[in-house]
Amino acid sequence: MTRILTEHGTPIAQRGKRSVREALLQQLVEMIVSGTFPESSTLPNEAELTERFGVSRTSLREAMQYLSALGMVRSRTRAGTIVLPRENWNYLDPIVLDVMLAIGADDAFYSSLIDARQLLEPAAAAQAAANANARQLYQISKAFEDMVEANSRDNEAWSRADLEFHTAIINASGNWVYRQFASAIRAALLASFRLTNRASQSHEQAILTHQDVLEAIRMRRPEAARHAMEQLIGVARSEMTDALRRARKASELAEGSTRAQ
Repeated sequence: MTRILTEHGTPIAQRGKRSVREALLQQLVEMIVSGTFPESSTLPNEAELTERFGVSRTSLREAMQYLSALGMVRSRTRAGTIVLPRENWNYLDPIVLDVMLAIGADDAFYSSLIDARQLLEPAAAAQAAANANARQLYQISKAFEDMVEANSRDNEAWSRADLEFHTAIINASGNWVYRQFASAIRAALLASFRLTNRASQSHEQAILTHQDVLEAIRMRRPEAARHAMEQLIGVARSEMTDALRRARKASELAEGSTRAQ
């Protein structure tokens, strides 16, 4: 019986956890995102890949079809399978998104996320102020109370409460497109909250900014809710910029130290 392997010689799929195709797909996405298979490069041929990963041609072809649907590769007769530029990739696919966050998303990834939030969340807040029912208002309030409870003592609890606060507002908007978008990027939102909350200079000020959004929604003031959310996203953008700058500086210092050795 053929043993299913990764390139490192360990089982590519654990029985009862992931199928061979799912595990292979995850591996290929990781290799493309990490640059092991760089943009515009040609992947090894089918025979090489089946040998490398110890999988069947059927499993490999299914994985390649999925990669093609994600906009990550393009297969052509005689030309082989080419890795496409990043602008073609479907970043909202859960596998791609998880790999991006695990490997380390770049500045453009987070900047694009903030840009999308700037367009979507103020409108969602305004609609929540106009449309939220009692249960939805409670969910927004509960998430805010969880943020207050966590404060700066537990960054993970704070970040998760922050995520629930924004998600509850989007759900209360009544707009199914907003809801689907928030659901698709939930992991990315949590990662961004972790990043900005670590960079926050004042959790007390952050509480007040979130409270402005909550009170505008409670008071049924759509334009005030829109404005308050715009202010909140603006602060998040500033903190994201600071956090990414610090991360780059730390990386440069680490690289410099390694070279010096």
